[in-house]
Amino acid sequence: MRLLWITVLLFCCRLAGAAETPPNIVMIISDDHAWTDYGFMGHKEIKTPHLDKLAAQSLTYRRGYVTSSLCCPSLAAILTGLYPHQHRITSNDPPPSAGVKPGASRLKDPAFQTGRERMNVFMDGVPSLPRLLGAKGYVSLQTGKWWQGNYKRGGFTEGMTLGQRHGDAGLDIGRKTMEPIYDFMSRAKKDGKPFLVWYAPLLPHDPHTPPQRLLDKYRDKTPSLHVARYWAMVEWFDETCGQLLDRLESEGLAENTIVVYVADNGWIQSEDNSRYAPRSKQSQYDGGLRTPIMVRWPAKVKPVMSDALASSIDIAPTLLKAAGVEPPKEMSGLNLLEPEALAKRDAVFGGCFTHNSMDLEVPAKSLRWRWCIRGNLKLIAPGPNEPEAKVELYDVLADPQELKDLSGGRAADVQVLRGVLDGWWRGE
Repeated sequence: MRLLWITVLLFCCRLAGAAETPPNIVMIISDDHAWTDYGFMGHKEIKTPHLDKLAAQSLTYRRGYVTSSLCCPSLAAILTGLYPHQHRITSNDPPPSAGVKPGASRLKDPAFQTGRERMNVFMDGVPSLPRLLGAKGYVSLQTGKWWQGNYKRGGFTEGMTLGQRHGDAGLDIGRKTMEPIYDFMSRAKKDGKPFLVWYAPLLPHDPHTPPQRLLDKYRDKTPSLHVARYWAMVEWFDETCGQLLDRLESEGLAENTIVVYVADNGWIQSEDNSRYAPRSKQSQYDGGLRTPIMVRWPAKVKPVMSDALASSIDIAPTLLKAAGVEPPKEMSGLNLLEPEALAKRDAVFGGCFTHNSMDLEVPAKSLRWRWCIRGNLKLIAPGPNEPEAKVELYDVLADPQELKDLSGGRAADVQVLRGVLDGWWRGE
């Protein structure tokens, strides 16, 4: 009898330990990817079977938003759960030296390098997901886009980026190889360590150089070669996501791994050149700000398609809570795994800033627009760097392309939403 009770006790202990096993985390972040450009979001030409499958297996928020339509501040917000004016990385680059054109001679411009380091220091001073999870025993891997210097600045235990402007060797991930991620997950599994993977490839971001087989697939579906290249890049990215998700399955890791998906910002492909069209990247419109946000956790989360408003600042606190870590009080985002809380959310917010910072120490000096969405209405308020702009109001459900400005005839709505926006941040 005593042996029987000991066996039962040991079995119960094993069950308790299994129940407390923290989940692994894989973050998939696409780069310059419009919210419309997925099969499950209704695109008629682009094929994204792996992301479609992920969406069907996830708690998927179709009305997700990033905080800013520019990659560096957006990525920093995803990792920290803070808005750009809070983490202070508002722009892609620091102010250029006098007489030096933006983007020119960066490696030879001492002032630029000093400014870049100051932006990196901002990351040192705020909570980051890898650092907080590290205290819980997680190992973490950075791959792909990473602007804040060496991967260690974000708290990652391993990484591919050593310090160049937005990725150096890290940008090989997806386009050239997936092996660093596979090796890392296998080692973490062998060592019995929960892990975090940051998969933020330069996909479908330009240069739009898809495999010829994919370009051939889209070339006769549009008169624009530039559009065909972009569409092919989206499917190429989707293929890499499928490879990563298949690896989780083959390693026996999928059941207790949280997979989160978000795009860093939008992109509407120009038909006559290789750049983005207006109202997308860097803009205050949904073409630059909206993204589906997905959370898959087979062991815990029931798949649901939701039209509740979600924000990229929700991602970090959601993952921390899932790992048993209390989010810092600075993180104001909601738990994406509590859909009833998101259904009651009043509004989501964000700010768009200049590509090159106007003042690294004062975020408001780089502000172009603030915006908020409450229900079906979106208010856009210009900042100091848009002196000729005016307040805009859109019904983003009835008018998803934001073509009809309602501000002239709905002064009461403008006033109410202006108060909501100022209650978030006055842009000062």
